[in-house]
Amino acid sequence: MAVGTAEVRETVALDGESGCIAQARESAARFLERARVEHAVTVSERAVDSVRLVVSEMVTNALKYAPGPVLLDLRIAGDGLVEVEVWDSDPVLPVARAADAGRVGQHGLEIVMALAEGYEVQREPVGKRVTVWLALTDDPAGPITRHHPA
Repeated sequence: MAVGTAEVRETVALDGESGCIAQARESAARFLERARVEHAVTVSERAVDSVRLVVSEMVTNALKYAPGPVLLDLRIAGDGLVEVEVWDSDPVLPVARAADAGRVGQHGLEIVMALAEGYEVQREPVGKRVTVWLALTDDPAGPITRHHPA
């Protein structure tokens, strides 16, 4: 990945109104396309689809449990990953539920965790920040390993 000296990052402020989930998905896709074209970052189609789905689930959860503004922060990590952070105003941390094929709905966090290389939640002075890392390529033999931040 030839990212150069500039950090490849974008922050999107979402107002919590109708249409902001679609706006978040499209912002994520445009971010990855810009990283690929302008910064020569290798990004697979699978990665674009996975990031769009994860962003959709994360923003949906933020709006469901903390109506109001949401911040979406996207960053290319130097180790073949894209970092997706979503901030919302609710300080209650999400909890993954046990898998239950009979449960209708509330599978968003399960989906996110299944696709992510790593996952972290932090309480902030106001609200919380949920961060996930997703692989940018499809190469299972590549250097990407499970990312567990300190």
